[in-house]
Amino acid sequence: MRILYVHQYFSTPSGAAGTRSYEFGKRLVQAGHDVTILCGESSLTRVCGVKKDTAGHFDVEGMQVIQVPISSSNQDSYLKRVLSFSKFSVVSAKFALKLDYELILTSSTPLTVGIPGLVAKVFRRKKFVFEVRDLWPELPRAMGIIRNRLVLSLLSSFEVCCYRAADACIGLSPGIVAGIRAKKAGGEVLEISNGCDLDYFKPGGSSSFPIKGVNDGDFRAVFCGAHGRANGLNAILDAASELKKCQRIDVKLIFIGDGQLKKSLIARAKTEKLENCIFLDPMPKEELAQLMSCADLGLMVLADVEAFHYGTSPNKFFDYIASGLPVLCNYPGWVSDLIAQWDCGVSLPPGDRHAFAEALVQMADNRNRTRLLGKNARKLAESQFDRDVLFQRLRDLLMRL
Repeated sequence: MRILYVHQYFSTPSGAAGTRSYEFGKRLVQAGHDVTILCGESSLTRVCGVKKDTAGHFDVEGMQVIQVPISSSNQDSYLKRVLSFSKFSVVSAKFALKLDYELILTSSTPLTVGIPGLVAKVFRRKKFVFEVRDLWPELPRAMGIIRNRLVLSLLSSFEVCCYRAADACIGLSPGIVAGIRAKKAGGEVLEISNGCDLDYFKPGGSSSFPIKGVNDGDFRAVFCGAHGRANGLNAILDAASELKKCQRIDVKLIFIGDGQLKKSLIARAKTEKLENCIFLDPMPKEELAQLMSCADLGLMVLADVEAFHYGTSPNKFFDYIASGLPVLCNYPGWVSDLIAQWDCGVSLPPGDRHAFAEALVQMADNRNRTRLLGKNARKLAESQFDRDVLFQRLRDLLMRL
């Protein structure tokens, strides 16, 4: 089958972004399909492959990658990101009209990536699969990012149009699947969550943490991901403030990533002299995997927004458990449910800085128990979220269409 895979944030492991589309794309090639990837540029993504004569064209492990010169960054303003989304949707729609393919798979966010899927479906009668990573406009509405009623109404109508036009929809979490079904999607709706790359992320690294400011005996709690409004990272600094009061400087809180709020987070940590907080830039997947194998705990933190509880599927959670890290989660929902079911971490109520700090101290002081939770996390990764098994679900879905 000839497949056009549209994902604005496609990246190979040499970048610092999620690699779901790369992992699925290369497996589709290995299964005998012809795959063309259409993507944009980003401060976190990177396309590492054989560059072809045409500008922006690459061969990446058999995938034909077309990278259009439309950039975006986690540090961009909301308006600038919307403009990037809009430009990419227009350009990708043009490619959808002229490229040779049988099925188009578009992966959101942004929601506007549904436009090339609709164009392919309506004007060329191609099979259309719509993958939903976050529910839009539900999440920006819940966060108060979009308040204009007309804009929200238009986005909701477009969302419904995409769901009903698609031959199949893929949701990355139970809440996303429920949200799609509630809009009376026209085709099959299937949950295929984010997955664990078990060959990249492995437990049992060096006892020495290769970062300045972290000593061998320190307890290392890692947050890896965007530093934006949705992430609620001041909750970690609140816990750091409590740790400072009880002089637990041995509990190191390590932030890896970038985003609009990173500078303000660093400024707050400096002002409050939170010396156990360490901020690192985004790093390639290989380097991140090595660092996480030396950590003790993964931090799952989000802003206290109810829509996040079941409606997101954060990459970091799957990287944590693949690395054999127990997970501390500060919000209820399906991730918290998994943590309880598999006994692979600790779940806390949102906004409780004292409970957050106390949980960190308890895990630091009970290393044997913490390591057992980490072993359970790896078991969860292997039994439920192996990327190869999840790919089989995708391949089977595509072959049914």
